[in-house]
Amino acid sequence: MDTTVEQPVLARLITAEDQEIPVSATLRYTTGDPLAVFVDFPAEAALEGEDVTWTFARSLLDQGLRAPAGHGDVQIWPYGRTRTVIEFHSPHGLALLQFHALALRRFLLRSYEVVAPGQEDVARVVERGLSALFGGV
Repeated sequence: MDTTVEQPVLARLITAEDQEIPVSATLRYTTGDPLAVFVDFPAEAALEGEDVTWTFARSLLDQGLRAPAGHGDVQIWPYGRTRTVIEFHSPHGLALLQFHALALRRFLLRSYEVVAPGQEDVARVVERGLSALFGGV
């Protein structure tokens, strides 16, 4: 049985005009995909008007809380002493969001209580991925 950790969080979407728009999100971690974290955004926060979920490595969140980290679709870096920026890239554009670093750290620590770093069951992840890829063949 999988265990899930969820934490509501408030972010600030930074617009091209340097405006800050409050956005609610949910941070999520599940033992079913122990290497990843998920950030769920409600429909009202998305361009297409549908719920959106971003998935990236839990280790990326850990690294990004301390120093700039990531390449490609998700990049994370500290912003001052109390904020962390997460930049999401998609074919539709990019979203730049500021989070309270303490909220992200608290979530990360809660995920470590469920599965400690380095203790992830990678074989199970690979098995699930292969099964999904080949459809149980």
